[in-house]
Amino acid sequence: MTGKFFLYILVTIFVIWSMDSININQIFKKNHIIQARIFYFFLAISIIYLVTNFIMDLFTSGKIF
Repeated sequence: MTGKFFLYILVTIFVIWSMDSININQIFKKNHIIQARIFYFFLAISIIYLVTNFIMDLFTSGKIF
C-alpha cells in the first residue's frame, strides 16, 4: 500500500505541473473564479486517480516487469 501512496504523490506532482500549462481563463466566463477553481480541482483529482490506477494495474497484471 505504501507503493501506491508514493505513486499518488509522484503522479500528483506531474499532473499539477502539466495542468499549469492550461490557460483556463479563456475557457470560463468572466468573474466565475470559484467555479473555475472547483472544476480545475476536480479535473486534477480525477486525472490523478485514473493515471495512478492505470499504472498500478499495469504493474500488477504481471505482463510487464
